[in-house]
Amino acid sequence: MNTSTENLIGADKVMDVRSIPCSVKHGLIVQTFLQLAVGDHFILFNDHDPVPLRYQFAAQWPDTFTWEHLVNIPGEARVKITKLKVLGSPVEPVATACGGH
Repeated sequence: MNTSTENLIGADKVMDVRSIPCSVKHGLIVQTFLQLAVGDHFILFNDHDPVPLRYQFAAQWPDTFTWEHLVNIPGEARVKITKLKVLGSPVEPVATACGGH
């Protein structure tokens, strides 16, 4: 399995993480966010609403992103994540697990 972020996002800016094990999924999503240019975005495509990840972003990088649900139904969640400004050091330690998913 390839877990490089450069191959996870297509031309449509969708990052499909449904088949990625939870043990590496959060780390890859965070890495993708950290590498975004200010004003850029990606669409996270997951099999569940990534609520713990949203809380993690809010705790670590407050006021630096938008989190817009495009689809949020059982079995499918698509969230547009946009970087609003340059990031400082995380306020909280970077977590790498899915919190029970």
